[in-house]
Amino acid sequence: MRLKNFLIIAGIVLPLHCFSFGGRTTKEPPVKPNVIVILTDDMGYGEISCYNNKQISTPNIDRLANEGIRFTDFYVPTPYCAPSRATLLTGRFPLRHGMIENPAPDAGINDIGLNSSEVTMGEIFQKEGYRTKCIGKWHLGHKPEYNPLKHGFNEYYGILYSNDMRPVQLIENNEVAENPVDQRLLTQKYTSRALDFIERNRRSPFFLYLAHAMPHKPLAASEKFYTDGNAQALYQSVLKELDWSTGEVINKLKELNILDNTIIIFMSDNGPWYGGNSGGLKGMKATNWEGGTRVPFIIRYTKKFNQPKIISTPCWSPDILPTIMKLAGIKTDPSIKLDGQDISPIIRGTSKKHPPIFTMKNSTIRTIRDGKWKLFLSKPDFYKEADIKHWHDERGPDGTTILAPVQQATPANYPGVKPEFMNGEMMLFDLEKDPTESTDVAGKYPEVLDALVQKYKKYLYSFSEQKSKTKTSHTNN
Repeated sequence: MRLKNFLIIAGIVLPLHCFSFGGRTTKEPPVKPNVIVILTDDMGYGEISCYNNKQISTPNIDRLANEGIRFTDFYVPTPYCAPSRATLLTGRFPLRHGMIENPAPDAGINDIGLNSSEVTMGEIFQKEGYRTKCIGKWHLGHKPEYNPLKHGFNEYYGILYSNDMRPVQLIENNEVAENPVDQRLLTQKYTSRALDFIERNRRSPFFLYLAHAMPHKPLAASEKFYTDGNAQALYQSVLKELDWSTGEVINKLKELNILDNTIIIFMSDNGPWYGGNSGGLKGMKATNWEGGTRVPFIIRYTKKFNQPKIISTPCWSPDILPTIMKLAGIKTDPSIKLDGQDISPIIRGTSKKHPPIFTMKNSTIRTIRDGKWKLFLSKPDFYKEADIKHWHDERGPDGTTILAPVQQATPANYPGVKPEFMNGEMMLFDLEKDPTESTDVAGKYPEVLDALVQKYKKYLYSFSEQKSKTKTSHTNN
């Protein structure tokens, strides 16, 4: 009888553990999502099968798209590495974060790096108790003061710049771990480090920035994926190994039962170099044509977005930081001017509106896209026939300082529609009807051109306004 009474009392009392005195409930703090950004280097718009590449199958990357959200019109602000990467990590346009060109140790460009005043995604997550790691290409400065450990990452393992810039050496935190690097093993090593980081931090929130070296030249893949062949075979083997790597990350998350609590982003930093595939778009890396700045972009987070979708609303990489922070329940500093917005409403289908998107090169804004319209604000770069017979890549594999297969792509392997010369200064294109930017309609729609120019001027004014506020703040201090 005593036992029965005890069980009855226990059944009534035990549930009261969720109440505190005073009648208020105590809730468990919300589980913070993990965040993984997988960034490939120079991967073109049409290089993976979920973006209509019929020559190759990338089932693991396709899985992210099939279970998540795939964007058809997603942009980066520059058609080359460093400024694009700085924008991804800060949510700020290059003219705002100040990094507008690439550091290069072998060219003596050593004093360029991300300013210490810039707040990166890593720093925001660190303050929220996340463990953070950067693996792979950094390219935001290779001097000690620019090291990833100075910009919000607890750990770093990778090459501090492009994998064709000498010395090609692996850095672990602050120390040289390997020099020169056998690039055939890079994707394998980066993947192994990623899996180890995930395993070690499975019980705490983490942010992993996995910035692959591939398919930036020189291309290289492990023996498991490549033995011998021509440049095309090498390129495909590199893509297959990147897909394998993505699958390893997905499988590890699933094994640890944290896959659905992880925001996964897969994207490229800009368009392709020779040998790549722009998906039928015009131009390539280093140009502001669609082939240089439109990139694959996929986000998977089934806890919030449980219906797979394809989004055609034009968006861009400055949107990534504010969107991730919103999903993670983290407030950003309102005093820091961000150039992106939370695109969760666009993903959910409650909005199709997005402000104009801009791309630049060097220190000049070159294009504006607003809805279906794209305007070149100044004359774009056109294709120049290369002397392929005498062409030589000074940063190609040499067997001593750059270790990679010799069967690399050349200018003969142009990755997109060649931008042949066109008349006109400001060129206007209707990308819905003319995705290859073949017909300039500036003369037909002068009112559209004028409206876009006004929006450009308004955006440009925001930078002078920022400088004025900064100057006033310094004066008051």
